[in-house]
This record gives sequence, C-alpha cells and structure tokens, in this order.
Amino acid sequence: MTDSRPATRRTVLAAAVATAAAAVASQTALSPAAASPLPASPPAPGTGPGGARTGARTGSTVDYRAWTSAADWRSGTGQGTRVATGHRPGIAIAAPAGTTDYTDPHTRRTAAWEYAVWTSPVHRLPVPASELVASWNAHTPAGTWIRIEMRGTYTDGTDTPWYTLGVWASGDEDIRRTSVDDQGDGKSSVWTDTFAVDDTSTGLRLASYRLRATLHRAPGTDATPVVWRLGAMGSDVPDRFEVPASAPGVAAGIELDVPRYSQNTHIGQYPEYDNGGEAWCSPTSSQMIIEYWGRKPTAEDLSWVNPEYADPQVCHAARFTYDYQYSGCGNWPFNTAYAATYRDMQGIVTRLDSLADAESLVRAGIPLITSQSFMESELDGAGYGTAGHLMTVIGFTKDGDVIANDPASDSNEAVRHVYKRRQFENIWLRTKRYNEKGQVRSGTGGICYILFPAKPAPSQRRALRALGIR
Repeated sequence: MTDSRPATRRTVLAAAVATAAAAVASQTALSPAAASPLPASPPAPGTGPGGARTGARTGSTVDYRAWTSAADWRSGTGQGTRVATGHRPGIAIAAPAGTTDYTDPHTRRTAAWEYAVWTSPVHRLPVPASELVASWNAHTPAGTWIRIEMRGTYTDGTDTPWYTLGVWASGDEDIRRTSVDDQGDGKSSVWTDTFAVDDTSTGLRLASYRLRATLHRAPGTDATPVVWRLGAMGSDVPDRFEVPASAPGVAAGIELDVPRYSQNTHIGQYPEYDNGGEAWCSPTSSQMIIEYWGRKPTAEDLSWVNPEYADPQVCHAARFTYDYQYSGCGNWPFNTAYAATYRDMQGIVTRLDSLADAESLVRAGIPLITSQSFMESELDGAGYGTAGHLMTVIGFTKDGDVIANDPASDSNEAVRHVYKRRQFENIWLRTKRYNEKGQVRSGTGGICYILFPAKPAPSQRRALRALGIR
C-alpha cells in the first residue's frame, strides 16, 4: 500500500485537475532543448511518418503508441542524435547539439552537460485523450541522463507547452531522477507522471502529441545514453463507479510461477527511500516480475544493502525507482524504466479495458502489475483498505477468480492471495469510488505495468499486439 502522501496524489487526481488553479509557469525552461530550434507543433495533423505503429483497438478508449524500431527512430527529427542499430535499435548521441547547465533541484549542484535531442513525429490519438502517461526504456551509463517531454495539441487547435514527464537516470550519482511539479497552462496539468486535462466536463481533450527525448552526457566524453523504447498511453476512460461484470475467460485455471516478496517485511528500512513497508508496493511488485523473467541484481549491485536485511533486491528496487520530487517509489514510468535496466527487458505503462485483456496476457505467460484503490470491505481477504496500491496478477482460478501476489502481506509466504473476480475487476477498472467518509475519490481506470522480454515468444508477441503493444 502507499502511504498518505502518494495515495493523495493518486486518488485525488480527477478532483484535483477539475479544480486546478489557473495557469502556472511551464517548466520548459528547464530543458536545454528549449534553446534549440524545434519545428512548431501543427494543429493536430495526421499521424505522419512513422505513425503506423499505433496502439489503437476497435472500441477502446485507450491508445498505446511506441517508437522502438530503427525505422521508428528515423521517422523522428534528431539534433545531434544517431540511430544505434543492433538487436535493440535506439537513439544515441552522435555529436552534441550544444552544452547546457543543469542545476539539480535535489542536490543544488550545477554542472554543464552536452546534449542531443530527438523529437517524435506527431501521433494523432484515435480517441482524443483526457490523460496521458509516457514510459521509456533506456541505458544511461555513468555520466549520462535523459529528459522526457511531451507537447500536445488540444481538440480546440491550441498547443500545450513542452511538459517534462521525467528527468531520469538508472543510477543516482550524477543526477537525482525526478518528476517536475507545477506544470500547467490553465487547460491541463502534469501530476507527477500523468498529464491530465483540468476540466473534462468542457469537452476539451488532447487530439495529438509528440514526445521528445533529450540525451545528456558529461562534456568531453564519449559516453551516451541509448533510448530503446519511447511511448505513451493516451486514454479517455469514462467516469464510472462500476464496470460490467465479466465471465471467466481464456486463463481460467492458469497460474504463473512468480516469486513472492512482502513489502511489510521492510518496514522502517531506508527512510531516505520512503521508509519501506506500505510505501514500497510498487518496487516490490516490479521486483517479483523482474525475477519471474529470470533477472535479478548481482551481488555487487546489492553490496550497499545492510546484510541484515532479507530480500535485499527489494531494497535495491526501491532505491532505483525512487522519485526525489514525489518522495516515493510509486512513479509508474520510473518502475518500468527500472525493469528495463535488466538484460533484454522491456517495461511499459498502459491501461487495459477488461479482465479479459489481463487473462490474454496471463495465458501467454505474461504477468502484470495493477494499480487500484479500495475500502477494506470492497476486497474480501485483503485485510486492509488503501487509497492506492500495486499488486501483481499472476493467474486465475478455474472459476475465474484473480490470483494475485499481493506485497501488502506480513511475510513472503503469505503473499499469494485469491480475490473474487467481480470485486477485483471493479476496484481496478473503475475511475470513481467512495471512501469511508462517503466522499468521491478517483480510481485508476485499469492502469497497469507490463514487463516483458525484448524478444518475446511468438505467443507472447501475439498477445501483446492484440492489446496494441509492439
């Protein structure tokens, strides 16, 4: 479970954006790319070059779009970048576009960095979106880091600012990975990792967007980040307190052999990374799935962890998913980016439309991490209520109930739970809910992390493509 700080951010998103204050200054000035000429954002043109790899699905309000192939990277506009070929094509620094100073807001240290910029083609959303969450996979060796930004065009033809959606490095020695607060233009805002239209009742939506990656390195070095995957999930999930009940599907009776880790066994550990326990549901869930795919930190990676602590890999995941602005480990794309630091792994943030979508993944051997909030009375067997919590879906019983590795358990042995299908699908897929005081709060509308190999098996590739994931 999350603590009250991240829970507040997650669960009041809808209410907060609806009552957001008038425009606040955008953080575009923080980006070195702002000093470089970039093509103006067109008023919602067609998808454009490279736009064929859309995640659009018939009847869905969710669209996931990613740039991953050499052809994808060549379809964008580069300033000082090159396409790094190989079994995982990506973008890297060829010759810096310039040098900029960056003052880390968490260390107050100012340093000069060389940078290069890649900007995606415009992607038109099949269904204009009220929310967008970007995610990325990248290698950032020592002395390098990246900034991910988004600029969109509204359905009224006006443009958003360039919004920063993450300042990220896999390590924490050069810069501190961070989200950026106080970004908005009076029509939309960024809440940690989520772009959201402030007042959806006006009918305003995001019609199209571009993503921008700015790659940084220490001056005079040959080091470079490599971005392998850059994508975003745009969605316009309708307001709903309940979703229709579904019948058991293709994964009935299937359970994947996913390791079990408890977050509660880490209570009080590493207060600098939000103190373990209920605040570590996201990295604990991520670590379970990473290890399901046969990856884990090395002994050298874990040498910094107190040897008296059990499951040091969970501590490691917490440290390297920690968002220094959010002051927690629950930043969604930071968790998927962490997973992709392991050999030949990928990770994305998206929404699914139904439990049937989750079942198709499980049937193909792909577990998923879901985000939900609920009162204790709404999920039998959990033994707690939460304003925001991550757990892993690892299977389904023959009756179609959900088998989850729930890290909010007192021991590793107690992590496996079976939750009633109807209860689980509703707390995960709804966008509105009531809390214990009868107040309306928001739900996540089917948010999940999907972690999978860079080269999935054919059946896994088919399951992912059926959900618009390539």
